[in-house]
Amino acid sequence: MAKPYSIAASFSVLKKKKKKNVLNVCMVLQRGRNHETEKELVSKGDGMEDFNHVTEMKVSKVEERLAKKEFERTTYLLAAMSSSLGISSMAVMAVYYRFSWQMEGGEFPLLEMFCTFALSVGAAVGMEYWARWAHRALWHASLWHMHESHHRAREGAFELNDVFAVTNAVPAIALLSFGFFNTGLFPGLCFGAGLGITVFGMAYMFVHDGLVHRRFPVGPVANVPYLRRVAAAHQLHHADKFRGVPYGLFLGPQELEDVGGSEELEKEINRRTKKSQKQ
Repeated sequence: MAKPYSIAASFSVLKKKKKKNVLNVCMVLQRGRNHETEKELVSKGDGMEDFNHVTEMKVSKVEERLAKKEFERTTYLLAAMSSSLGISSMAVMAVYYRFSWQMEGGEFPLLEMFCTFALSVGAAVGMEYWARWAHRALWHASLWHMHESHHRAREGAFELNDVFAVTNAVPAIALLSFGFFNTGLFPGLCFGAGLGITVFGMAYMFVHDGLVHRRFPVGPVANVPYLRRVAAAHQLHHADKFRGVPYGLFLGPQELEDVGGSEELEKEINRRTKKSQKQ
């Protein structure tokens, strides 16, 4: 009878040991899970630090970009104001002294004065048609390697396309100089042509560079209804929705109407108006 007892006792001892081993395994697993949880918390903490670092870098880059953009606007504004004030003051003084010198002899050159001012207006209007033709036939053709800078995101205060403004100033200065230092009808006509080109160039700079592309603030010029249409029309030129039309600036809305872009023009005007109201 003792043998069966020993077998039962042995089985009972094995069963207790088995339970004890299972308990130990559970404890080991639990410690392993706690260790993994600690690692996850540490890794999450590192992730938050990395996230904060990346966020700070992004904010600093945005601030740096905004500061750079503001510096570029200020630089171009100073250049535009200095050139405009310098050119306009020189033009006014040239007109005054040219005719005051001619009237010193007691004669009033009425015909010459009329032709000078008439041609100045004609030259200013003619420059719009010249600019339209040059824009389409030259700037978007053989001179695209220079004009392309105007259709890309600008890097810096100036772009290669600004060379065209300097180029157009050369004949204006030459005509003004010849007309200023000489008397007579022909020099008066040359003086008027140079004056008209100068006036158009200044207007083009304020509307195109200031109002359309916002390279500098233009103040009340932005509130003129027709100039809003001009700005919207030129914006559609950059969108290239009508094969580049309009190529002109001040008569751009008429160009769009001729190709059936009136509806798109009104949409662009409304878009720009809402954008300006939010700013």
